Formats: sequence, structure tokens, C-alpha cells
Amino acid sequence: MTKVSKRNQNLMQLIKRVHGLVENTDIEKHRHSQDQIGAFLGNTKEVSYREADIMGMYGEWISVNRAHIKKRVILHCHGGGYSTGSSLYARSLTSKLAVSTSMEVLCFDYRLAPENPYPAALEDAMKAWNYLMLLGYGAKDVILTGDSAGGNLALALMLKLKEEKRFLPGGLVLMSPWTDMTSSGASFREKAELDPVLDEPYINRMILAYARERKLETPFISPLFGDFADFPPVYIQVGENEILLDDSTRLYKALRRAGVLARMDSFPGMWHVFQMSPFKTAYEAMDKIADFIYHNAE
Repeated sequence: MTKVSKRNQNLMQLIKRVHGLVENTDIEKHRHSQDQIGAFLGNTKEVSYREADIMGMYGEWISVNRAHIKKRVILHCHGGGYSTGSSLYARSLTSKLAVSTSMEVLCFDYRLAPENPYPAALEDAMKAWNYLMLLGYGAKDVILTGDSAGGNLALALMLKLKEEKRFLPGGLVLMSPWTDMTSSGASFREKAELDPVLDEPYINRMILAYARERKLETPFISPLFGDFADFPPVYIQVGENEILLDDSTRLYKALRRAGVLARMDSFPGMWHVFQMSPFKTAYEAMDKIADFIYHNAE
């Protein structure tokens, strides 16, 4: 075993242990632990946080403490399997997004399952979108981002905007998006022993909590089965060691078939939403996101 692969193996073992400390069958304790991790990892003097009242829904603005772009904005959909996660939990990502892009980031606390199953989160995402439109942003001024289930939600919001014949965002950035709740990708089984973050029992619990008895192939639940024609530019990042690898690769191929300007970077040795971690590859990934926004998003 090479020194590099040994180091990566040790890193994945560390991630697995940390994730094990956070995950809890008591969902309220799980949510609280995630918030603590997010507050710790997002604690930086480079950015400021301020509350936003999004028509009664809690939101959070993240701004870099230097001159920054104000005409354009990032709307971020946090992950957490639709059952956990929050703006506070997402700070490990939103702070990096604000720093790397020099753009303001808005994250919002959509209602969570099992208390609020589908379509509650999608309704709340639309509320956040409408909030930005009321603030005077044009649709093209918004870059929509999402990680994991937040990537699912960002795609579902795009499909809903398209269905309603509304203007679409200027671009879409997805980090380890969960696109297929039927779990039909080959990586779901092939990467099962490698993935230090996700496993089949966890995924199945999240599906049951969010989708209940609904048809899982519904595009607003599994966006992989949606119609991507006329989508704006899309950038996908995924770790090669995660069971949701094929959720990204198959989405990328579907986007290209639909004629969308799409790009995907697969990171060797990386895991699910590795961008949350405070190490070099995560920051390099964020720089790639900024580069994509500057050069490809409309």
C-alpha cells in the first residue's frame, strides 16, 4: 500500500468515527450534534452571519468580511437526508462558498421529515426563491447550490420552476447530490464497503421518512428521472468512495444528453460531501466551484 493510499485510508477511518459520533437514532440528538459540528467547522473570522426572516422561515446570510459581489447571490440547500440539517450545520460549506466566490450566500431551514414529509421541503425552497425575487434579484443573478439531499432539493426546485414556466437560475452547483431514491446505481453496492459516511440502512430510513408511500421515480423526489432540457450550466462534484457516486455520474450523462452545459469532477479517495472537512482538497474543490461560477454560469 502506498503512503498516499494509507494516509487516505486513515483519513476515511477518522471521518467514519466522527460521523458515528454525530449519527443518532434519536433524531433530535442527531440534529443537535450536527449543529454543533457545523458551528465549530464554520467558525471563521473571514465571514459574518446574519439572520433572515424568509416569510416566517428562518434563514441565514453569510457574507465575507471584505469587498464582495452584491449583484449576484448563492442560494444554498443544505443536506441531511431531508430529516436533519440546518443553516447552522451548513456553515462548514456556506462559509467556504462565501470565501471562495466572494458572493453572499443565503441558506434556509426548510421543514424536516418525518414531521414534514414531501413536499414540505420543496415548498420551502420555493419560498426561499420567491424571497430572493422579492428582494430584487433577477433569476440569472442566483446560483443555486446544494449538497447531498440539498442537491436533490436544488434539482427539484429547478424542475418545479421549469414546470411553472418561470425564469431559471444562472447556474447550478451540486456536491454529492442524492438524485435517485430508488437506489438503483451500481455504486450503491460496489462502494458499500468503502463509504465511511453513508450506508443502506441510513438511506432507507431517510427515504421512508421523506417520501413515505409516494412513487420514488417521481422527478421531484428522484430528480434523476426529470427532464433537464433548457437547464442552465450545471457543475457536479462527487467523491469516488461514496455509494452515491452513480447518482452523480448518471445525472451528468442525463444532463449532457439533454444538451445542458454540464461538468463533473470526481475526486479520488474522497467521500460523501468531503467539502465540509477542513483540509486542502475541500478548499481546492471550493476554488473549482468559484471558477465554474465565474466562467460558465450565466
